[in-house]
Amino acid sequence: MHYGEIKYFDIANGPGIRVSLFISGCPHACKGCFNEASWNPSFGEAFTEEVEERILQALDKKEIQGLTLLGGEPLVPENLHALLPLLRKMKERLPEKDLWCFSGYRYEELMQREGKEKEEILELFSQLSVLVDGRFHLEEKDLRLLFRGSRNQRLISIPETLESGKICLYAE
Repeated sequence: MHYGEIKYFDIANGPGIRVSLFISGCPHACKGCFNEASWNPSFGEAFTEEVEERILQALDKKEIQGLTLLGGEPLVPENLHALLPLLRKMKERLPEKDLWCFSGYRYEELMQREGKEKEEILELFSQLSVLVDGRFHLEEKDLRLLFRGSRNQRLISIPETLESGKICLYAE
């Protein structure tokens, strides 16, 4: 897996001050995407254990609320597989930090995955606070929206959704 950028003090991609990891590789190719360079899975730098450790060290600061995964597309199966070791370490070492993920896939699409891919989505969801789901639609672009670019995208509270069995939106 590759990544295009890490923002260590980000206030635009979730609540509070966050570490944001911009992952490379995206099959959606949304018209009007703000990060077209990230469509290429080889864009940027290789994601290594050293990079993982830098992220964990950055998260281990009192003022940092959590980690945001975006891209590109974090939930392409090979990207998610590569991210799970980081997320396991984060859960073990920094359980008080929250986790947000932006994905062009809809929640319903992700829950239809099968086999190992489904197991990995469920592992992610066991740790995920909010999923911002849905492809960016240029015709629904709205700069007034909190933490998303177009009206079709949803802020889903994953713990509440898993508990209730129905999609529960994050209270803005």
